[in-house]
Amino acid sequence: MAGIETAEDSQTRGRGGRSSNAGNATDKALNLLEAAVAPGYPHRLGEVAAAAGVPKASAHRILNSLVSTSFLASDGSGGYGPGPRLRALAARVTQGCEEDQVMRAELEVLNRRVGNTVHLGVRTGDAATCLIKVASPKPVQTSSRVGMQLALHATSIGKCILSSLSDDELTDLMQRVGLSARTEHTITDLDALRTELARVREQGFALDEEENEIGVHCIGAPVRDAKGTVIGGVSISAITYLESRETLLGWTDLVRATADSLHGLLG
Repeated sequence: MAGIETAEDSQTRGRGGRSSNAGNATDKALNLLEAAVAPGYPHRLGEVAAAAGVPKASAHRILNSLVSTSFLASDGSGGYGPGPRLRALAARVTQGCEEDQVMRAELEVLNRRVGNTVHLGVRTGDAATCLIKVASPKPVQTSSRVGMQLALHATSIGKCILSSLSDDELTDLMQRVGLSARTEHTITDLDALRTELARVREQGFALDEEENEIGVHCIGAPVRDAKGTVIGGVSISAITYLESRETLLGWTDLVRATADSLHGLLG
């Protein structure tokens, strides 16, 4: 594998080939992030550390932090590449990578089939982020946008993500972020949320019945990475007075099939 060179290498090399400001914690993290997603990823620890000019021990700690916050993803064998949170940021300014084009194409097919807004969201820390939106052709639109953060307990995509957590992980997360009421229909009790998530696991899809936004209901299905871990979801959002709950449920197989088609494309 060819060595990695960051954009900063040609401008700010210090002694020993390292960036002159590599001692700064922010610079270290950014240099490591840039090196990890250089063409040809996944890249291994030693390769990333050398390219960023950061000692291996420090690089390992920082890279683990970037993985835990979803900016990077690990392939399970010591390789690093872009994570879902970084892809979410990239989606706000470009659609340049092949995987993004494939994912958008799948969502556009679903959008045409159901005639309503389709979203792809990924977990980013203690929330989810809208990565791709394909808007409904109808004149009445949802208020969602690419880059918007989604409450995990109040959205169908969020429930898909939460349904994959252990009870301890769920409890810890909800203690951190709380169960705030987005609308009068939001689940704000942890035991009630546990019951809802058990239903999601059993059915393979999640509903948002005006829990995040009055007048909007959604159906979502989980999206998994290459290792089978749920990292996000695909959802169909519809205006309640235009589409009935029965219509929403009639899209179950379509949304699940679309989510399955994205398996492994997000890391």
